[in-house]
Amino acid sequence: MKRLDKLTTTELSAWVEQAKTQAERGQLANRIPQLALANPDWFAVHICCKSAQTISFGDTACVFPLMSVIKTFSLLYLLEHLGAETVFEWVGVEPSEAPFNSLEQLIADRGRPRNPMINSGAITLADKLPGKDASERTLLLCQWLNELAGCQLHLDEVMLTSVRLTRSTANQAIANYLSEIGHLENIEISLDTYEQICSLSGRVEDLALLGKLLVCEHHRLTPQNRRIVNAVMLTCGLYQASAEFAVRIGLPMKSGIGGGLVAIVPGEGAIACYSPALDIVGNPIAGLVFMEALSQKLELSVFG
Repeated sequence: MKRLDKLTTTELSAWVEQAKTQAERGQLANRIPQLALANPDWFAVHICCKSAQTISFGDTACVFPLMSVIKTFSLLYLLEHLGAETVFEWVGVEPSEAPFNSLEQLIADRGRPRNPMINSGAITLADKLPGKDASERTLLLCQWLNELAGCQLHLDEVMLTSVRLTRSTANQAIANYLSEIGHLENIEISLDTYEQICSLSGRVEDLALLGKLLVCEHHRLTPQNRRIVNAVMLTCGLYQASAEFAVRIGLPMKSGIGGGLVAIVPGEGAIACYSPALDIVGNPIAGLVFMEALSQKLELSVFG
């Protein structure tokens, strides 16, 4: 295995250019109008090495909403604040073969979300975040992450307005069902919290710094909770494509429809990509092509 901090920008740029040629196969997330304004050719990568070295390339000034990538870190937050036993009373850790916003899967599973990385699981956990209302919950989560990771996340109000104006009917249906069977305390606060935390935004460097929390020992994080989050990312982080990419790339990863992708290289560092063109599952195409090249060339897979 070649170490991440020995990577040259020449190698990096070659893999980025290769990845960008694949972006034309994807589409922007057009359900949320603000996301559809992105340039599908944008690509940025930032690597935070355990050795403290950083490597950046591409459109690194772009600011984007974390969207579903935040699910990884709201899970970590709840594990730290409430404990694994409590959190996994509400959600499972099983992969889902259905789309990330599937109501049918939730009904088939009798209202128990398969995992925290799909919408039903994330909405359930949004209901449990500390704070009296959605704004306070989002602020507390954002402050906690910025303080721990040294990043600069902020709530993108323009993005949040766009999300609210086109609220997902699938998410509303999921929340209605969860509420009917008694799994949500407050349906409106749950959905509002979910939409706000998904609208937390930053640059690719901020996402890599968040990822580094899952790589390095931190005096305020329990090693066991880091291991849990990494395991759930590996098996569930790319929705129903998770198993395929566990084989092809072999790293814990989480994607979002905003174009963000974070990958954890245990013992080495964290890699964040931004590429807004998505495949049919909802994963960033160029980001995954880049990660596959990087993982194979540097032999990064956790499976040796």
